[in-house]
Amino acid sequence: MSTTIIAREQNIDNTLKALGISAKNHGCSTGKSFFGSGPNIISHSPVDGENIGEVSTATEEDFRKVTETAAEAFKTWRMTPAPQRGEIVRQYGNKLREFKTELGTLVSYEMGKSLQEGLGEVQEMIDICDFAVGLSRQLHGFTMHSERFKHRMYEQYHPLGIVGIISAFNFPVAVWCWNTALAWVCGDVCIWKPSEKTPLTSVGCQNLWNEVAEANDLPEGISCLVNGDYKVGQMMTADRNIALVSATGSIRMGKQVAQAMGARLGKTLLELGGNNAMIISEHADLKLTIPGAIFGAVGTAGQRCTSTRRLIVHASVYDQVKETLQKAYGQIKIGNPLDEQNHMGPLIDKEAVDTYCKAIDQVKKEGGQMLIEGGPLSGAGYESGCYVSPSVAEVQNHFDIVQNETFAPLLYLIKYNTLKEAIAIQNDVRQGLSSAIMTTDMREAETFLSHEGSDCGIANVNIGTSGAEIGGAFGGEKETGGGRESGSDAWKVYMRRQTNTINYSTDLPLAQGIKFEL
Repeated sequence: MSTTIIAREQNIDNTLKALGISAKNHGCSTGKSFFGSGPNIISHSPVDGENIGEVSTATEEDFRKVTETAAEAFKTWRMTPAPQRGEIVRQYGNKLREFKTELGTLVSYEMGKSLQEGLGEVQEMIDICDFAVGLSRQLHGFTMHSERFKHRMYEQYHPLGIVGIISAFNFPVAVWCWNTALAWVCGDVCIWKPSEKTPLTSVGCQNLWNEVAEANDLPEGISCLVNGDYKVGQMMTADRNIALVSATGSIRMGKQVAQAMGARLGKTLLELGGNNAMIISEHADLKLTIPGAIFGAVGTAGQRCTSTRRLIVHASVYDQVKETLQKAYGQIKIGNPLDEQNHMGPLIDKEAVDTYCKAIDQVKKEGGQMLIEGGPLSGAGYESGCYVSPSVAEVQNHFDIVQNETFAPLLYLIKYNTLKEAIAIQNDVRQGLSSAIMTTDMREAETFLSHEGSDCGIANVNIGTSGAEIGGAFGGEKETGGGRESGSDAWKVYMRRQTNTINYSTDLPLAQGIKFEL
């Protein structure tokens, strides 16, 4: 693919065609069947403001049809041997390889992240499919010795049933695949409610699945799609046929999902907000630190849940870091994300731009000092109204605006004197997703990773807060929700655990020595 700007009239239409996407699309699907009788969602690209296409949404009747089809498919899918389920996931991963350029380009154009990041997101889908294929041959349980004569005990895992997936706009396809690839090999079927801000990418993913399903004569309902707004999410959390809801998004949304699922004792996997900090020690290698901090702050225009929000900098290097940041920020190129020469693309929509501007105003009202004051960009190349320049502010951690995540390229500088103070500052927010320390001092690094260190689900040394490998479990603590996706043993959340005891003796010993004379 060329590294120059991809012109809408020359390339995007071909990209949509390759993924089976037209001007008007059915946003509900159980596989071969496409429908959706609710109002249409119009997808506008933040890159140039153009209308990319329309997607129909799910009504209650549509949703009922989806869940019934999924429930029927589960009866067949759960009995398919796990390695055979893994083979299907392998084929889907290969389908993603075949259409990586097209799907990555659509992710970039519909969401606004750089083309490199769009392609990287599809690569994450491919990687988790590879991981899931191997996992399909090692869904292990445990055996243990029984206290009873000629008895055997063991634990095994069974599929849950229907897994509901609610994804966010910032990773419109990867997070769905993190969930669904593992759920599929575990024997579950999935219903996906994507963000209403990025509906076309979901249609593209479903179209690719349908090709795999048709080639293997699979029943409808293993992968289902339901587009719509928050009302579709409410249908999902209220439906007792859905055993688990995995939700990625804001803390506000996550609390609503948790309350609705908790009311019926359903299971949840929550990946919510982040307020991530990087501690820059006096012993930091600044050649590593500054690029990591900048990418963490402005990558995806600050719209990652792992974006770096706070730099907690030792007093001895504070002025040097501040000066270097000012120089580096002056070199950031902002523009069409399909041009690989640009570092930063647009925010998702004009509402996000307004939120960003209000956050800058709030920083100043609370007494913060703007080191670099960004704002909306206009003129040639910025016609969509979604482009902004990034900001850096000197603040105190207790400021209300600092305590709340702003999903935009707004970076805070906070000074510290001792490591204990720095860790306390980092942990003194309600969110607990990602964290990092930049240091060449072994004792500092180990302290940061110890019980008295970071309270986040992710803690890094000498790499930034942004991004994660699929081999490790991804998720956070506190109001981030406590969920874990992707690697390690995250697969267990998609299954139910069962303890089994087998008596192969000719007697039936009863508890506490009780005997019946029969």
